[in-house]
Amino acid sequence: MNRCPPPVPRAPRRTALLTLALLAFSLSPTVQAQTLIRQFPAKALRGKLIVQQPPWVTIDGKTAQLSPGSRIRNTNNTLVLSASLVGQELTVNYLRDGMGLVHEVWILNAVEASEKRPTAAE
Repeated sequence: MNRCPPPVPRAPRRTALLTLALLAFSLSPTVQAQTLIRQFPAKALRGKLIVQQPPWVTIDGKTAQLSPGSRIRNTNNTLVLSASLVGQELTVNYLRDGMGLVHEVWILNAVEASEKRPTAAE
């Protein structure tokens, strides 16, 4: 004798709602990252960077060297290795350390590159 009514199958509806929620949650950081405009230090300079053979780079046609602890951040603000950028011409903001070596580099997206910034020549 059954005292309880049989359960109503809700699994398909729950699965669909859970799938939509996960999809919306997974897309939101991507959208935020694409619209994120990073704040750069006031001393950061703008330049065209070409990695020749790490640690040697060219910034605006002048040879420079990356510092031993240099950090290069891509447009998603994650670290990239200089060897993966060999031969590419990139618009960047950069900082030099006390010895004159390039220490911090930010690869710019189109929105960041459109902002005015001083260069080493100025």
